[in-house]
Amino acid sequence: MPRADRSNERRAELLPIIAGTFAELGYRRATTAELAKRCGVQETILYRLWADKKTMFLAAIEYVFDISMAIWTDISSTSADASPAEQVLNYEAEHLGELGLYRILFAGLNEFDDPEIRETLRATYRRFAQWIEERVVEHRRREPSAEPHPVGAADAAWAAVALGTIINIGRDLDFLTPSDRGRLLNRVGRLLLDPLPSTKRSD
Repeated sequence: MPRADRSNERRAELLPIIAGTFAELGYRRATTAELAKRCGVQETILYRLWADKKTMFLAAIEYVFDISMAIWTDISSTSADASPAEQVLNYEAEHLGELGLYRILFAGLNEFDDPEIRETLRATYRRFAQWIEERVVEHRRREPSAEPHPVGAADAAWAAVALGTIINIGRDLDFLTPSDRGRLLNRVGRLLLDPLPSTKRSD
């Protein structure tokens, strides 16, 4: 196997451990010594695979998106009776934040002054919003309504990103119970997908 392929394979093997460590400890507390210890390798091995700790952290941020896409893509293909947006919404209403990887994004916000971290965060949030927007558009075409939705697909996507962020904050600060989180995501998520039925009375 070529050296580049071996290095890529090794990165893929160690990145979940590195991401989990950053999620638990944050950027500053997760030293390269601790990262190496948890990976079961010498620090020199990490530096052969990544230029420095920040490069590892940037890779961890992107990993949050990649693992989410892997889960959502798999979930989206489980039923022909519901749209991919509905299937992902149903899944996240039960499992949002379980992996704890959202804390990597939160940790990145603490390093907002760093241009590379800021740009990687910006790009990651945009990728999340774009993916959700595409699913919202697909859902609304599949389930057309007699009345146009008052919230455009792009705004609905960003609202969903914001909702998930607030719910994860509620998880960490313990002001939302698991049932609260599921109910909030399900109900508000449904409102973002489908317009409320008209309440006008016909005479």
